[in-house]
Amino acid sequence: MVGTGPDMGKPYRPKDHYFRKAKREGFRARSAFKIEEILKRFQVLKKSARVLDLGAAPGGFLQVIADAVGPSGTVIGVDVVPIKPLPSCPQVKTAVLDVLAEDFDQKLRALYGGPFDAVISDLAPKTSGIRSTDEARSLNLAGKALEVAQARGRPGSAFISKLFMGGDFEEFRGRVCLAYEEVKVVRPEATRGASREIYLVGLRKRG
Repeated sequence: MVGTGPDMGKPYRPKDHYFRKAKREGFRARSAFKIEEILKRFQVLKKSARVLDLGAAPGGFLQVIADAVGPSGTVIGVDVVPIKPLPSCPQVKTAVLDVLAEDFDQKLRALYGGPFDAVISDLAPKTSGIRSTDEARSLNLAGKALEVAQARGRPGSAFISKLFMGGDFEEFRGRVCLAYEEVKVVRPEATRGASREIYLVGLRKRG
């Protein structure tokens, strides 16, 4: 996460309300409440849905998504670091994959070859503290997530991606608008005050 400066809002409090709530409710990360809010607001997932979670470690999003799709759904979670198994969620399959690697698409297809009802990305770059650099890296990852969603999402599917506001954000939102019938910009309540991150939600992928 980008360091906090005097103009960046509330300071980072590692054990804030959502941190404690996540511990109480058994979530692996406070970020689980972000995707939970988005899914509830836009009714993105139904039971038996097939979902791809990019940047899935440590698994907070996976816990929420698995509950949303139920035991008959399919959830694929990938990250550059291993994700501890979720024994209570047999519908979840995880793998160590780098979305920016040349063979990512091939390896993802080997993991699961069908279309997805939603592609969800919580990908974030290693931050440098240089705002323009971090924004560019974030947009690069969001762009890759959008490519995957366009290639692997079925018509009518959803796309949810985290990115840092700024830089070429409007250009990227325009790309999402071309691919989806409706696009929303969301800053979930669980987002830390110092953070510049937002989520773009694309609804109903164009055929």
